[in-house]
Amino acid sequence: MIYLDHNATSILRPSVAAAMDAVAHEPLNASSIHASGRKAKKLLEDARVQIAQAISVFPNEIIFVSSATEANITVLRSFADWPILTSPIEHASMGKSGRLLGASKLEVDAQGLVKLDNLGEKLAALGRPALVSVMLANNETGVIQPIAEIAQIVHAHGGLLHCDAVQALSKIPIDCGLLQVDLMSLCAHKAGGPVGVGALVVRGETPIKPLFLGGGQELGRRAGTENIPAIVAFAALVNETADCHEAAEMARLRDWLQAALTQAAPDTIVFSNEVARLPNTLQLTMPGVSNETQLMHFDLAGIAVSAGSACSSGRVEASHVLLAMGVDKEIAQTAIRISLGWNTTQSDVEKFAESWKVLYNKLRKPVAA
Repeated sequence: MIYLDHNATSILRPSVAAAMDAVAHEPLNASSIHASGRKAKKLLEDARVQIAQAISVFPNEIIFVSSATEANITVLRSFADWPILTSPIEHASMGKSGRLLGASKLEVDAQGLVKLDNLGEKLAALGRPALVSVMLANNETGVIQPIAEIAQIVHAHGGLLHCDAVQALSKIPIDCGLLQVDLMSLCAHKAGGPVGVGALVVRGETPIKPLFLGGGQELGRRAGTENIPAIVAFAALVNETADCHEAAEMARLRDWLQAALTQAAPDTIVFSNEVARLPNTLQLTMPGVSNETQLMHFDLAGIAVSAGSACSSGRVEASHVLLAMGVDKEIAQTAIRISLGWNTTQSDVEKFAESWKVLYNKLRKPVAA
């Protein structure tokens, strides 16, 4: 299989797998006081230090969780009695949970960037502090938000800023000090780490309410025995990718692919092409061909890509991200996302481009005279 769906889940890196396997068969419970427990505690805290240093926070500001979804919902539940503002292009864990709590939606422009004037107006109209949640980089378009500017606006109105930085890890630098965020969600499996481990960053004295109650793990902020092998692997991933050394090659491959497809089909629309994007992400249309047809074609060809949000019936819906950007629904339903990863090669993108062109030339609608 040619795997080009790394923004959904990336392939486990060999070095990360080795770090996890090295401790996976040991009885590691960091709450135990015997030798195995003390070893688990040291592995846990060493990992916390390594991840904290990589993103410029203090170790005690890191809470290990099972996923970014858990981190996002923990933040929302902690501030359920505050006004909540979210962008309309957030991950479903933030969008759906936010709606249940009465969150208001910010506006984005045609490139998918949050409208800063709209944010300021909404905060001023509230007249009291609010929780604002805006992702650092979008999982579909790859657009990178001006988080530091957003933070300044939020803080000027006495609010707190949460940032879902899941897609950014390993692709662009993450420095919480420069970004000025109060809370941040991370996870490992989008960048080549294991599924089932993530982190919630809670800066300084920012109040947080535990989603799970029970033992005193994570300084009482998240009950449950820590998954030491996965946390060790998470730290290994961060150590390996903190300098984002793969970004330049991913951007080169992404740009090559974009040029090849737009040359073959000049009427193709590339989304968020005019602003900063993640180096590995390309979302574009195949004019006149539904994304559902595209996914079936590529799957049969042994190529994994994705489209918009999948509903419970298994059908492909129009992307809520593109709709929020003002894209016509019919156009949105011809869009797919290609997301490259740490092991993507030139041969991979060339084979994808060849398969894309075959389908396009077969099914494209003729242009009216």
